[in-house]
Amino acid sequence: MISFSGVITWLNDPGNWRDRVGQEGIFTQLLNHLQYSVVAILIALAIGLPLGLLIGHSGRATFIVSAVNALRALPTVGLLILFYVIIGPHIHGKGDAAFLIPTEIVLVLLATPPILANTYAGVQNVEPAARDAAAGMGMTSTQVLFRVELPNALPLIFSGLRSAALQVIATATIAAYVGLGGLGRFVYDGLASRDFPQMTGGAILVAILALVVDLLLALGQRYAVSRGVSGRFSKRALPADSRSGEVVQLEVASA
Repeated sequence: MISFSGVITWLNDPGNWRDRVGQEGIFTQLLNHLQYSVVAILIALAIGLPLGLLIGHSGRATFIVSAVNALRALPTVGLLILFYVIIGPHIHGKGDAAFLIPTEIVLVLLATPPILANTYAGVQNVEPAARDAAAGMGMTSTQVLFRVELPNALPLIFSGLRSAALQVIATATIAAYVGLGGLGRFVYDGLASRDFPQMTGGAILVAILALVVDLLLALGQRYAVSRGVSGRFSKRALPADSRSGEVVQLEVASA
């Protein structure tokens, strides 16, 4: 049975937060975990965002979205072992590259589907009247994409990015399975040594990191998405608007 007090003790132990001989502390493993996750998310963004914009704007090759979505059904640990067996023997003398490259490939395959699918859906859900109005103003196809479709698709794009970030941060623990660092190191080492406070503490740290990153992305979404698109307006304007509406209604009624 896992003792919750033991988990609190492990998390509050200063020795677990700093590096020791033969063992990296929580701070270092946290940075490693973030490094694996950020690299994978940036690569997935570079693949999924332009591809989703192109498919959504043109309406062609939509089968790619379904094909990429099928990647979600693949087992991550199985893929990690497969890529390590294929790639690892061809990389020599380059440090952790033999383990890092397969790990990043798996994380990119995990992060790309939600970004691509949500970008495609966001562009497809833009009102046709908005496109027609932009074209009627003389905008080119590229201008319609970047000035009309992309701003209106941002809420769904951010939703896909947040979903990808949560999945990648949670799954990046598998890096420890092939000998890399990250917060998964505490989970796997704790399981191997039956140190359940360490294992549970590592899992809690992963969950906290995922929540913090999601909150930061939500904050970024708040400032990146136009208030006209998100429907977010100043609360101070609402009473005045409602009063003006009442005045108009009274005037109409009296007339």
